[in-house]
Amino acid sequence: MADGVDIGVRAKARCDALGSPPYSEIDGQLTRRFLTAAHGAALDALAGWMAEAGMRVRRDAAANLIGRYEGETPDAPALIIGSHIDSVRNGGRYDGPLGIMLGIDVVEALHRAGRRLHFAIEVVAFGDEEGSRFPASMSCSRAIAGTLDATALEMKDAEGITVAEALTAFGGDPANIASAARRPEEVLAFLEAHIEQGPVLEAEGLALGVVTAIAAQKRLMVRITGMAGHAGTTPMALRKDPGPAAAEAILALERICRAGTDGLVGTVGRMTALPGAFNVIPGAIEFSMDIRAETSATRDAAVEAITAEIHAIAAARDLSATVTLMQALAESPCDPSLMGLLDESLADLGLPARRLPSGAGHDAMVMAALCPTAMLFIRCEGGISHNPAEAVTEADCALAAKAMLGFVEKLAANPLRPSRPLRGASG
Repeated sequence: MADGVDIGVRAKARCDALGSPPYSEIDGQLTRRFLTAAHGAALDALAGWMAEAGMRVRRDAAANLIGRYEGETPDAPALIIGSHIDSVRNGGRYDGPLGIMLGIDVVEALHRAGRRLHFAIEVVAFGDEEGSRFPASMSCSRAIAGTLDATALEMKDAEGITVAEALTAFGGDPANIASAARRPEEVLAFLEAHIEQGPVLEAEGLALGVVTAIAAQKRLMVRITGMAGHAGTTPMALRKDPGPAAAEAILALERICRAGTDGLVGTVGRMTALPGAFNVIPGAIEFSMDIRAETSATRDAAVEAITAEIHAIAAARDLSATVTLMQALAESPCDPSLMGLLDESLADLGLPARRLPSGAGHDAMVMAALCPTAMLFIRCEGGISHNPAEAVTEADCALAAKAMLGFVEKLAANPLRPSRPLRGASG
């Protein structure tokens, strides 16, 4: 690497550099939502680093930033290396961006060595994996995979701005969003490096792990409707208060998921009382549900059971309830041959080939509709993520970059092309 910086070490430093304004919307924390000024500033910085690494840089209609390092022949199929540049509110610096920065480091190493391969390498910064601004997530990777439903452009943020409106203001092109979709023959495979966001690797004293599959998940919005009233004058027995019903529903979700199998988990991450005044009995309660499991069958059975309980709870209290599906993503196995190449790359570094599933969702699960996928997990301190305390070491980042570079070289030497999945909608 230039200036004597070891491969991977610069990746961590660049993540740190993007941890505050103008790359965050809020001073003192990292909040970088899709299609905000902070998102734009981060893309500008990334574009400069991609160009320095020898890539041709562009943005597509969905606001994905794409850096292409050409192969031995023009227009060769590409290995895509990427992750997301957005963050949750008050999040960590490495969840997403580290995978992008490591991809840039890998390309820079090849460029400085004068290496061109029989395939191109594209480093992609997806803009919307977290769904922290709009109700659904992964719209950018879905655009590239060709699975983005046009109705996703109609979703609104808390200020009533639609995705289409925000994308237009950002310089994207919602009318031509289909142009972001890649053809299967253009893409060889997808590789995503990401912090583990869990404690397994650290507990076992391991720097890196190879992901076997990504869990299935559904996002839903629940609305329980009653009757707003005065908090001081309406007797308890005469109220139609959706608040206690929502509390019962959340406890039902917890009970069902605690009793589940296949890694079933359920989360209520957002809750709103309407109209939201101290002295008003709510007329409605809205809350989100995030349900995940290793298989779609287990996830769907849990969603069905929870939904039935919500309706029963509402009916018993003379309330109404609606449960609306916002997003469904099927479980996503990683490609066996690509996992094998990652195993070999770790072995070359003297590391054990530890395989583990991912309970967190990632852009790789969407990209699996387009091409074979692989994921490399990187140890994070305490397993902490979606938190300012998120931390990785320079040594682990250096190992990750070297493993990724080894994977690229092994893919170049491997005459067998991984089998291709059929493109289709996730869920």
